[in-house]
Amino acid sequence: MMEFTATGSPRVVSSTIEQYATGQGSLNAIVVPWESDRMTLSMAVTAVRGEGWAIEHTNLGTIRLTDLGNDLTRVAIAAHDPNHVEKQKLAALFERFAQQIQSKLQVAP
Repeated sequence: MMEFTATGSPRVVSSTIEQYATGQGSLNAIVVPWESDRMTLSMAVTAVRGEGWAIEHTNLGTIRLTDLGNDLTRVAIAAHDPNHVEKQKLAALFERFAQQIQSKLQVAP
């Protein structure tokens, strides 16, 4: 689990994370409305692999964005447990993504 504080509202931070994930090519980060409320947004991060008409999404982890007020958001990133070698590779991809998000968004102490 990784936690840090970012500048901006949860909605603004989630949009930045979505755009960054899309730029990675093989990742998606989307807000999950049914797991979110007025103060907290929940995001699912998935690896995307497609062949022809088939698109496979593998859930890699969750990002929770909590409004701290004063235009600050707590970002909590948790990876899902990999079960086999392929998922371990995807877990490493998620870990790199999480570290990049932290370096891009974290407010200096």
